[in-house]
Amino acid sequence: MIGRATVVGAGPNGLSAAVVLARAGLEVTVLEARDGIGGGAASSDLLGTGVITDVGSAVHPFGVASPLFTALPLERHGLRWRHGPVALGHPLDDGPAALLTTDLAETAAGLGRDEAAWRAVFAGPVRRWEALVPDLLGPLLRVPASPLALASFGLRAAWPASALSRAAFRGEPARALFAGLAAHALQPQHHPLTAAFGVLFGAAAHATGWPVPAGGAGAVTRALAAELEQHGGRVLTGHTVRDLRDLAVAGEADVTLLDLTPRQLLAVAGDALPPKYASALRRWRYGPAAHKVDYLLDGPVPWRDERLAGAVTVHLGGTAAEIAAAEDAVVRGRHPERPFVLLAQQDVADPGRAPGGQRVVWAYAHTPNSSDDTSTADRVDAQVERFAPGFRDRVLRRVTTPPAALEAGNANLVGGDVGGGALTVRQQVFRPVVSTNPYATPLEGVFLCSAATPPGGGVHGMCGYHAARAALVDLSRRRRQRPSG
Repeated sequence: MIGRATVVGAGPNGLSAAVVLARAGLEVTVLEARDGIGGGAASSDLLGTGVITDVGSAVHPFGVASPLFTALPLERHGLRWRHGPVALGHPLDDGPAALLTTDLAETAAGLGRDEAAWRAVFAGPVRRWEALVPDLLGPLLRVPASPLALASFGLRAAWPASALSRAAFRGEPARALFAGLAAHALQPQHHPLTAAFGVLFGAAAHATGWPVPAGGAGAVTRALAAELEQHGGRVLTGHTVRDLRDLAVAGEADVTLLDLTPRQLLAVAGDALPPKYASALRRWRYGPAAHKVDYLLDGPVPWRDERLAGAVTVHLGGTAAEIAAAEDAVVRGRHPERPFVLLAQQDVADPGRAPGGQRVVWAYAHTPNSSDDTSTADRVDAQVERFAPGFRDRVLRRVTTPPAALEAGNANLVGGDVGGGALTVRQQVFRPVVSTNPYATPLEGVFLCSAATPPGGGVHGMCGYHAARAALVDLSRRRRQRPSG
């Protein structure tokens, strides 16, 4: 072994960092507060009926595209990606749903008069996808590996989503479809850089799809843990780290990686952090929350547009204007009557998650951070019913998980923020503080690897990958500087 490493947190980023370090030859111990691994990528019997329910993430646009995941032999450890006929459906009140598939030409043709415009927006990023992904899933403040491809992407990405949509598209189906994609930013759609999310998520669907892991999201982190163990690493569950001194249980480490957001880093590091750095962490803003609702149905969702039965993901928000108004309200701390809802029908791609023809449906609404509004789940019901009349009659069991419960289950989800921090312009560029190395902390050998670091939220492991690479470079530098003899 070339050294020892301790990683705090057995979510996808913590485990990814641990795998990179272990494959580099370090002896790695992962400390996880909960009794099981997974963090934001875990599955359980949440509905209490013996069915597979995704606790956090459900559909993984960047899991299958992740340069780290594709480089690791995760299939050897049981990970299988499953695709449905339609990646995303977006229903409308007064016409057929807009459908997003892996076929760019098919999607564009379905958007009528916006066929050429959809091609114009997405053809370049899709064509350059393999070159773009490593740059997009990494720090923005660095020399890009593919500058021409990134520059082409940036011409569209810098726009506010609403402005790009109005300039590019004439029909409501294309505008609504793009607005739903851009809503993954959880920011007002008139803000700069929100178009980046629309282009990024749409290009991902066309290039590599929006798959689900067979058997649930926990298959991703189980595969990472198995790869870690194969390289001599270990995971210790039930070990809460409240102070850096709690790391002693793992032994003295040469490097320590923390899958923690700024609030948790402040809590565990205390007075060890320099005042200027600690002050910067305190300025970190958390974003809007998710209010999660899981359903067990006695059959499929009765969509008004039957083609949505083949969609793994459905965006429920109506028109582009409705989505923009709802997202703006949430950021302002208000509860829209018709919230933007992301719904997943994982068993479209991964049959057998529920027995006897029953169906499991996963959904969440965007809501203000730390919201305690108990009526949000009913608004989610209403949004589904709006586009699937008779939905409520199909519900056998409903489990709601408001923002506070999300945070209680995973301390990194502060106020129910599943992205590790608000995606404002500043916090997209500087995650989490202004630094040439966003993963390093002022403490020697201590690095951050959570979604609060680039590239941000999502199950792709790239925060952990980049943090581990930075830690290895730093470890090598420190050893070169160590006096000999």
